[in-house]
Formats: sequence, C-alpha cells, structure tokens
Amino acid sequence: MKPKIPKPKALQRRKVKGTPPGSIIYTGRKEVTNRVHYLRYNETELHLSEFASSEHDKIKPSQTNEIDWYDLRGLSDTVLIERIGKTFSLHPLLLEDVADVYQRPKFEEYDAGVFIIIKALHFDKERRKITTEQVSIFFSDGVLISFQESEDDLFHEIRQRIQNDRGRIRRRGADYLAYALLDNIVDNYYVVLEEVDNLVELLEEEIILKPTTKIKQDIHSLKRELLVVRKSIGPLREAVSRFTKTESSVVAENTLLFLRDLYDHTIQIMDSNEAYRDMLNSLQDLYLSEISFKMNQVMQVLTIITTIFVPLGFLAGLYGMNFEYIPELKFRYGYFVLLGIMFLIVLTSLLFFRKKKWL
Repeated sequence: MKPKIPKPKALQRRKVKGTPPGSIIYTGRKEVTNRVHYLRYNETELHLSEFASSEHDKIKPSQTNEIDWYDLRGLSDTVLIERIGKTFSLHPLLLEDVADVYQRPKFEEYDAGVFIIIKALHFDKERRKITTEQVSIFFSDGVLISFQESEDDLFHEIRQRIQNDRGRIRRRGADYLAYALLDNIVDNYYVVLEEVDNLVELLEEEIILKPTTKIKQDIHSLKRELLVVRKSIGPLREAVSRFTKTESSVVAENTLLFLRDLYDHTIQIMDSNEAYRDMLNSLQDLYLSEISFKMNQVMQVLTIITTIFVPLGFLAGLYGMNFEYIPELKFRYGYFVLLGIMFLIVLTSLLFFRKKKWL
C-alpha cells in the first residue's frame, strides 16, 4: 500500500467553491474559545480588559487621543470578525484574508488603514517540527487590531513593555505598535533557527560517531522544515519592503527607520536559512562519505582475508588432488612442512599489508 503524501498547505484551501469575493470563511482547524484582549494606553494612562466574543458591543472606535489595541484570539467566530469589520469600516477582502489561514505574508493599504499578514513560527523540540500560525494586523490612526489564530499570546513581551512603560511604545502611535508586533514575531524566527542550528550540530556529531539510516531521514526531515521557514520569510521580506516604502498618512516618518531595520532582519534570516540548507546538503554528503568509508573498510578487511587464503587454498587444493604419484605425500614431515609454509605465507602477507598501511 503506497503511503499518502501530505499535500502542501497551499493546496489545502477549504474555501467553498463558488462563494463570492469577501466571504468570511474560516479555513483553519484550530477551534478555540474566542476572546478579545483590549488594551488602551497613552503616555500617562493605561487600561487593560478582556471580554468574550459575544460582548462585541465593547469594540468601538476610540473617541480619545489614546491608542486602542484589540487582540482577537481565535478566528473561528466569523460573526465577530464581520462585526469588527463593520465597526471599523474594513474592506470585505481584508476580512476574508483574516479568516483564511493559508494566506501568504503580505502588506496592503486600504482607505481605512494598513493591513499586514505574517506567519509566526514555533519549533516543537520533541517532534522536531516547525509549525506556523497566521497573524493578521490592521492599524489606522489611534487603533490597532490583531488577529491570532491560536489562543496562546504571541505578544506577551510587548504587553509587558507597555505595562512597564519601557521603550517608545507608550509615546508613539499605532504604526509603531504594529512595528513592535512584527519585530516580536521576527525575533522568534531567530529562536527557531537557533534550534535548527543545535540539531545540525547534533546530526554532524552522530554522523561522525555512528551514521545510521535514521540520520538520513532526519536530514531530509530538517530540510523540509527549513522549507517552511523559507516560504514564510520570503513573502515577509517583500511585505516589509513595501511597508518601508509606504506613503500612508497613518505611518509616521520616524517609524520608517525602524521598519528598515526590520527589513534587514528579514534578509539576515533568509541568509541564515539558506546557510543551514547548504549545511544540511553538506551533512548529506558527509553521511554518504562516511557510509562509503565504512563500506571500504569492510571491503578492505574482506579483501585482505581473501588475499591471505588464496595461496593457502591453492596449496590445500594442490595436495588434495587424487593423483597416485605425488612425491611429497611420501615425505615423513611433509604435513608439518606444509603447515610451516602456510604460516610463513600468512605472516609475510600481514607484514606486507602493515608496511603498506592497509592494516
């Protein structure tokens, strides 16, 4: 029975055929309890709250000079997503992309504000797998809405910085908050690549000490995981590049400098990812070389044994023939002389092989 080959995620889109553009259909598999985490702040004040998706009447445009950050956890509640869209006049195509978790990272500008999709990466040490989570961010003057696919908080560090009044976030606008969220996710790419680096070093040690067929599978599996990083960071680099060149009025000029630094980080991650792929290719070559070397050692030993026993077999066969007249057969000490000759042949062969450094 042939094993089933998993389809790439790009082919796993489960949007209903024939639905009009802008239809909000959740295409993911993570069914979590939808919650909205709300944070309102400025340079001097801070307010935190959390409410269920059914309390969507609490989501409304700000009437103050503060920054409103609505963080939606879970995307299965399409009614809530639609409600948010109506409240902030979001384009239907934007809302469709939010619910479709198989979107590629991208940057788009709408009349209402700026929309960004990014893939967050997680590394499972036990399974040695890299998993992705889609995060969508929309921001305009004074408001930012983030959509997380999972109930886990990807932005815990950012919340801590805001609560502790560390850094520039409390004194900047929603555009800088969007940059901080993107930078936080991109920083985790480095963490994932560090785990990959540890695995590469471990595989190299295993190949040198004891290469097995499992190592070959591990190398191939790790190359597939790096492909996940490549598919995530490549479009993200393009999206951040467009972000750095935006002329949108909701993005301040002093934020663009930080965005250019973020763009440099995406290039570094791409270079590192390609470097690790090259290292894995080298490990694959090293594995084949080690297997070939060990096979050559085995063949060398077998060849030496064969070389030693060929003359011995010749002598044994010569005196094992059934001719009536073989003069040496009548010699009283012929057996012992033949054993001595065989011993000398073995000893001479071994000395010769050692001199040639074949042993």
